[in-house]
Amino acid sequence: MNLEQILKKINNIFIDIIDDENIKLDYSTTSQDIDGWESLTHFQLIMEIEKHFKIRFSIIEIQSFMNVGDLCNAVFKKINDN
Repeated sequence: MNLEQILKKINNIFIDIIDDENIKLDYSTTSQDIDGWESLTHFQLIMEIEKHFKIRFSIIEIQSFMNVGDLCNAVFKKINDN
């Protein structure tokens, strides 16, 4: 799976969790850019991403994500290391 495929799936997860069909993520998207992406939602998003990709992030990894690109890269690394 490549980064574009990961981004597309993560975008779909955001649409489902935040319940907004108009969400269009790119690698530079941050929580500031998406209405409804707050701390509780962030937790739900991470849990759903972990579940979908069958991976686990450490607290340190989660805290290091500055944007969607960081998240996509972390997913890519984890699924390709296994």
